[in-house]
Amino acid sequence: MNDKSLRFLFWPLWFVVVPAVLGYFTVAVLAPGEDFTPVTTLETALSLIREQRVPAMIVFFAAYEMLLYRYRHRLPLAAYLGTGLRVDVPRELRHDFEDAVHLVEEADRLLRRHRASIERQLSNEAREELEDALEGLRDELDRGEFTANDFMVAYERASDLVNRRLSRWRKGELREYVESIGFAMAVALLLRAFVVEAFKIPSGSMLPTLQIQDHIFVNKLTYGPVLPLVHYRVLPRLPPKRGDIMVFEYPDPNPTNDRQDFIKRAIAFAGDTLEVETGHPVINGWRVPSCRVGAYDFNEGGGFGLKHGDLYVEFLGDYSYLTLFEDAAYTVVHQGPYHVKPGETWVMGDNRNNSSDSRAWNNNRGGGVPDANIKGRAMFVWLSFGSNAAVTWDRIFTNVLGHPRLPKEAPEELKRGIERCLQQRPQQTLPPSPPSTAR
Repeated sequence: MNDKSLRFLFWPLWFVVVPAVLGYFTVAVLAPGEDFTPVTTLETALSLIREQRVPAMIVFFAAYEMLLYRYRHRLPLAAYLGTGLRVDVPRELRHDFEDAVHLVEEADRLLRRHRASIERQLSNEAREELEDALEGLRDELDRGEFTANDFMVAYERASDLVNRRLSRWRKGELREYVESIGFAMAVALLLRAFVVEAFKIPSGSMLPTLQIQDHIFVNKLTYGPVLPLVHYRVLPRLPPKRGDIMVFEYPDPNPTNDRQDFIKRAIAFAGDTLEVETGHPVINGWRVPSCRVGAYDFNEGGGFGLKHGDLYVEFLGDYSYLTLFEDAAYTVVHQGPYHVKPGETWVMGDNRNNSSDSRAWNNNRGGGVPDANIKGRAMFVWLSFGSNAAVTWDRIFTNVLGHPRLPKEAPEELKRGIERCLQQRPQQTLPPSPPSTAR
């Protein structure tokens, strides 16, 4: 295998795969359990890692990548790679050769950026000596035939003069690392605030669409990102589409629920009249069409054991999705009518008889999600764990709003039933407009 082929193996392995794996396991080891109550500053930091796993992974990924890059010439396979600049440099001098290239680039950058200050503080003789040393090093880097002794003499002379003449304008190695990690943290936080955020599904309110211990990404650009502190939404695109799965801050003013994030499906919007018949939504007198798939056994976690219910495919707007109805003994026959106020979205969980959603809020009088509370739309599952704490590989990259699907262990007849229902998709999947309120 030639050097070029090894390079394609070396760089992705050591600077993508390895730091990613190390970052993941570092977060997994440091993050405390759900019942952990922080007391000290260190414990608070560990809890932050648990709550913000993706930004934490990005930071650890960047730190490990910089560390590996610092010692890249000592890693396995590194001895078989060229410098990427010229192929006639001996292996034992490749690190020095790359450092020499970086030294020249750094010195040129400092001389341009701080020219006025350098001219005031360095004599003409000192500047000329420095520029002569840098020019000599450039000559050795570009020489047609590489000579190790001449290169090392030029490199040591230029390195010594750069250290002595430009030290006050240079960044220390520690400072560069700190700034790089700080930049990675800033990027991670900006991505989380404005682009995409990770959430974990702690309950079964969205079964079977979202399983307990699913970890999902949420697109915060879909409805327009919200500026922190001022809570101003940039480029608002509200309300959501009917059938969207959205993440939002719990709207109940009860301080015990403040800032809790919920995830539900958008059902009704301003002006709509919503009723619910045995868990099935009726919007402006129009019942959302559905198709029964069959009996379904499921586990909501929490030590409640196996439960039984009926599985349906529901059709709303552009979406076809699974809904779950626990045995009829637990079902409230009729709920509503509810009238959706302007600036609100009414939501329901796909696990219709076990979801704290718009029907249950305000002491069961019902309530919507204010536009200001909406964070974003669910995208896909990026990690999932089963009841035995093992990774559920078949759920990774599952599109939350895509083709309805059950866990791989579900009976085949239910999977066939889903396909049968999808083939019977009705033509009308949107409710009639609400009656005009104009006078």
